[in-house]
Amino acid sequence: MKNLAINKMHNGQTLMTGKNLVVGLGKTGLSVVRFLNAIGESVAINDSRDVPPGHEEMKEQFPDVACFTGGFNQAAFTSAERLIVNPGISVKEPLIAEAIKRGVEVIGDIEVFARFVDKPVIAITGSNGKTTVTTLLGEMAKAAGINAGVGGNIGTPALELLGKGYELYILELSSFQLETLYSLKPLASVVLNVSEDHMDRYDSLREYADAKAVIYQNADHAVINGDDAIVALMKTKEEKISFQMQKPNNESQFGITEVDGLQWLAMGDQCLLPVNDLLIAGKHNQANALAALALGHAAGFDMQRMLEALKTFKGLPHRTQFIAEINQVRFYNDSKATNVGACIAALNGFDNSVNKTVIIMGGDCKQADFSEITEVIRRACRAVILIGKDKKDIENCLPADIKRIEAVSLSQAVSLGLSHAEPGDRVLLSPACASFDMFSGYEDRGNQFIKAVRELVS
Repeated sequence: MKNLAINKMHNGQTLMTGKNLVVGLGKTGLSVVRFLNAIGESVAINDSRDVPPGHEEMKEQFPDVACFTGGFNQAAFTSAERLIVNPGISVKEPLIAEAIKRGVEVIGDIEVFARFVDKPVIAITGSNGKTTVTTLLGEMAKAAGINAGVGGNIGTPALELLGKGYELYILELSSFQLETLYSLKPLASVVLNVSEDHMDRYDSLREYADAKAVIYQNADHAVINGDDAIVALMKTKEEKISFQMQKPNNESQFGITEVDGLQWLAMGDQCLLPVNDLLIAGKHNQANALAALALGHAAGFDMQRMLEALKTFKGLPHRTQFIAEINQVRFYNDSKATNVGACIAALNGFDNSVNKTVIIMGGDCKQADFSEITEVIRRACRAVILIGKDKKDIENCLPADIKRIEAVSLSQAVSLGLSHAEPGDRVLLSPACASFDMFSGYEDRGNQFIKAVRELVS
């Protein structure tokens, strides 16, 4: 990263000078300290926690950097000429708000990134789906022969991607990161959707949406979700590409079209890929696929290469993740569905009009109300395999005519799922419960499901 030391001027303006106070450590804060130290900038740290994540690593790597912990330090804030605020900390924090009133520059790690990046950036945000779209677009870039750095709000902090020789950056950005972003000029950007989230941080849905909308400022190409009324009203440049879950209305729009009873992902009148060829399940993932295609198209990716990547993309671990197909039955791992709402969303994501779902449910239900799932299971499921300590609580809420089978282990549940499924069905692990009665966590539960499915294959 030392080669960045010569890149402190951009368009004749100094990018970073003065005393920088990094507010909040953790992975992101540590990446800022590491970057500023590499380019020879003055930096100090303040974290309200006694022993914040990354503290030991910071002391070991940067023993000379002043670090104030156990509360926000008035003197540190007063002497700082710039605050670089961790996205987990609101700019409404009193000492930060006071600094803003004094005219102190308050930015975040992505704004620092924006001042030094010299290659194109694709920026992705949304209440749901942003990690899937970011990861999928990274796979599309790889398939197209593009050396892309993928990170931001997931995986590698954005600043740690710089200086690695990437020719493109694909960033997932949270609303918190966008609050302190001003000068990023994305090649393409998208707000996938907006729904109520983080209402403990925002005064209203409008304030939350406004934070998301920052991603469109200065973007060369704005990708718009035509099905989301809030996103559709966001201010963008004229260069728009949209996607929707209906037939495209024009040549620059991505959508779903039907030909001879078969649904296709399409761009304008051009059929791109049969929906049935997607390994990622659910209508929400069809929308994610369209968004990724629209972003890649805006960035000039080869369409055929993108489609090849899309056909093999299995999704994110433990989130309606395709595992295998056995005897024309597909197995999906949705172990991250630890509550009723997530389970309902997974079931509703499939087309259950012809083929059905055999669902594996159960665990620690945390005294949840399962009555909401009764009608969904009646409509979507062929059978329910029950596991875990609270399986009786779930069974009491199942439709009277649904086939239900108890299993003593997840491995047995997988075998039973296959035996009760018909060709074209899917077996879905979507427990609607916490996992700690039988597993160390949802990841362990999901990994054991994967192992059990693969043992059926072998």
